[in-house]
Amino acid sequence: MSFSEDDLLPISALQHLVFCERQWGLIHLEQSWVENRLTAEGRNLHERAHKDESETRGDVRIVRGLPVRSFQHGLAGKIDVVEFHRLTNKEQSTASLQGRPLGTALPGAAGLWRPIPVEYKRGRPKRDHCDEVQVCAQALCLEEMLNVSISQAALFYGTPRRRTDVSLDAKLRDETLAAVCRVRELTQAGLTPPPRYSKKCKSCSLLALCLPEAMERPKSTKAYLLREIDRAVLDQGTPP
Repeated sequence: MSFSEDDLLPISALQHLVFCERQWGLIHLEQSWVENRLTAEGRNLHERAHKDESETRGDVRIVRGLPVRSFQHGLAGKIDVVEFHRLTNKEQSTASLQGRPLGTALPGAAGLWRPIPVEYKRGRPKRDHCDEVQVCAQALCLEEMLNVSISQAALFYGTPRRRTDVSLDAKLRDETLAAVCRVRELTQAGLTPPPRYSKKCKSCSLLALCLPEAMERPKSTKAYLLREIDRAVLDQGTPP
């Protein structure tokens, strides 16, 4: 199946969905966004990564802010950093993966180069796979555009300033494609998913719009509201 330009989903939507389906709905269906310190720090981190010039370090070429798309999977986005590592002669003769070569030719450069997408994130690694799914989707786009097979990506987290390698194995690829299908399913339904309160809600900039605790427990919310009404009436006193 091939998608048209108008059908392409933003890769960032997959990260939002895996992190929280309701967050995805508020952002991508209802077009709601609230900036807080954490989102501002994340935005600044991405902007710095994109502003730096592309460079060459020996057998590594670094390209920043690279736009990518996949008409096969219906995805589009921008990769913070793509590292191209020159393959050795032995690696160039290695059999391809998934029917595709391991490297691609680059303008003005000899040999073949293995692409590795790198996504920058503020904070620390998360308990779910939302960041891994995002960088995997970026790799799927690169594979299609460059006709290569990519087995590895990376995530760079700002708080520990540590790079984490990501293996693009079959399990992660399946999880990523399942997230793509889920986004299309929810988009077609046009309904924002209900809230599910958890500890990560406290750091979400959309907490005040989402109200997960109140909306997840409507009975207790109603009881609280009735108590407040009774208290307000008692405070006013009995009219003469």
